[in-house]
Amino acid sequence: MDRGLVDVVRRFNRSVTQRVGALDDGYLSRDRPLAQSRLLWEIGPVGAEVAAVRTRLDLDAGYLSRLLRTLESAGLIVVGPGAGDGRVRTARLTEAGRAEWAVLDRKSDELAWSVLEPLTDGQRSRLTSAMAEVERLLMASLVTIEPCHPGEPRARACLRAYVRELAARFDAGFDPGGSSVDDHELVPPAGLFLVATVATEPVGCGALRLCPGEPAEIKRLWVSDSVRGLGVGRRLLGELERRAVAAGADLVRLDTNRNLTEAIRLYRNSGYHEIPAYNSNPYAHHWFAKPLA
Repeated sequence: MDRGLVDVVRRFNRSVTQRVGALDDGYLSRDRPLAQSRLLWEIGPVGAEVAAVRTRLDLDAGYLSRLLRTLESAGLIVVGPGAGDGRVRTARLTEAGRAEWAVLDRKSDELAWSVLEPLTDGQRSRLTSAMAEVERLLMASLVTIEPCHPGEPRARACLRAYVRELAARFDAGFDPGGSSVDDHELVPPAGLFLVATVATEPVGCGALRLCPGEPAEIKRLWVSDSVRGLGVGRRLLGELERRAVAAGADLVRLDTNRNLTEAIRLYRNSGYHEIPAYNSNPYAHHWFAKPLA
């Protein structure tokens, strides 16, 4: 990693934390630090499940419990069982909490305006565009890719989304019952299934089939709209190729539909070349292969 790039990120982090007041004991001139204020904001006027807040903010369970107790002691929230399921803990704002939430909302607007006000219109446009790009790239840096059994909930969620998208984009729809690969072919040693996640939300998947005496085959590559354009598909593809090499493959191949233009562009830009049909997949119009180093 280029040391200069690391230094840029560290300078950016210092500038942002100072500018937004993250180091102050009283964030936005209130009597609580940023962590408590952020948690109050996330609970919001409609309340929130504690587990969902923990996932969204990526907080340690013990630390979250301490923050909740502090807000509860201050009379800003109440924590109790959910309305429909007593096993689910839910946090809700009290009347005082709703008033404090409204103050945070107003003061957050004021802080944002204090950043923009000294700038020209052109500078404001440049800054907000850069912020939007930074936000997207930070999300990309949070994506993790790891093996997952195709029967696990995260994998099933990806596969359902994959089927819905193919059904919507293919000319004649898509029947998953005609799939050329079964789940048992996507677990070691026959193959593997990868899931990309942000926090615990699945945002992409890809599978590899390993048949003795045949090239490795990539299947079920899908990326959620929420992270498209962030390189997640390329990362999944690269990880599948790496694992194919580790399994001893020297060639990988795949098929795709003509309507999946983004996928076709990804494959071509990643070194795949078109080959004659190697299967009878009724939904395929293009077949690609790539030698593996």
